[in-house]
Amino acid sequence: MEKLSFWRLVSITLLAWLSVIGFDFLLHAGILAPLYANPHPFLLPPEKAFALIPVGYASFLLLVILVVWLMVRLGITGWHKGVIFGLQLGALIWAAFTISLVSISTAPLTLMLGWFIGQTLETGIAGLVVGASLAADRLRAILISVILFVVGAFVLGIVLQNI
Repeated sequence: MEKLSFWRLVSITLLAWLSVIGFDFLLHAGILAPLYANPHPFLLPPEKAFALIPVGYASFLLLVILVVWLMVRLGITGWHKGVIFGLQLGALIWAAFTISLVSISTAPLTLMLGWFIGQTLETGIAGLVVGASLAADRLRAILISVILFVVGAFVLGIVLQNI
């Protein structure tokens, strides 16, 4: 793999991060929303959790930086290799995190399983976008795909909130 410019790496990172944020909205505001509806001592009240969403998104940026860094260092390119790598890395990271929370918290197992599956998929999506971007000469088509994905995820998340 040829040496990538700083700005190309930043662009790839931002594209992957945006795709993760889109899926995260669908996951938590739509798919897992019923699990947050019932108050639980493990979870913050909805208003406080909502106010802290940017903190969660900052954590995803760190994860995406890790994915980019590892994929560049390992020479992993292409969407298929990227998604496989992202899913494998995500499963290991989120399994470790989930097991640690199960061992010390009162979080419901259904929520822990939802987080494990969802966060693993998010890391897989990051790997897909990074792999596709590393293999592409130009990022325009990937940018358009990411924007369409994010808009679709937001729309579907809102629809799920209202049914």
